[in-house]
Amino acid sequence: MDLKDLEYFKDKLVQKRIALTDMVHRTEEYGREKDPNIQDIADMAVASYTKEFIFGKSAGDRQILQLIEEALERIEDQAYGLCVHCENPIQPKRLEAVPWAGYCIQCQDLKEKGLLDASV
Repeated sequence: MDLKDLEYFKDKLVQKRIALTDMVHRTEEYGREKDPNIQDIADMAVASYTKEFIFGKSAGDRQILQLIEEALERIEDQAYGLCVHCENPIQPKRLEAVPWAGYCIQCQDLKEKGLLDASV
């Protein structure tokens, strides 16, 4: 992968990291807020469900943040764009769609099926 492409993907990853970090911080702030005006048990249940839903999404965002950090490390190590398992090139369309992808399509499929060695 040439330097121009690496800079392009690095910029995409940094922008996504900024957006997700902001979203995670806002979610944490929302989770700390308590609405003293809610007294109806049904309203409390809805508020509780909403917070649980948002926290679940936040956990997913944190996982993507970790994958983004790993992708940025691969850029620094000049290993970005190569599958972390088989070291074959990851298709450019896949990187465009999921710039933090660490696996080629074949290895990602094996990973999702639980057939890929977890130590990699």
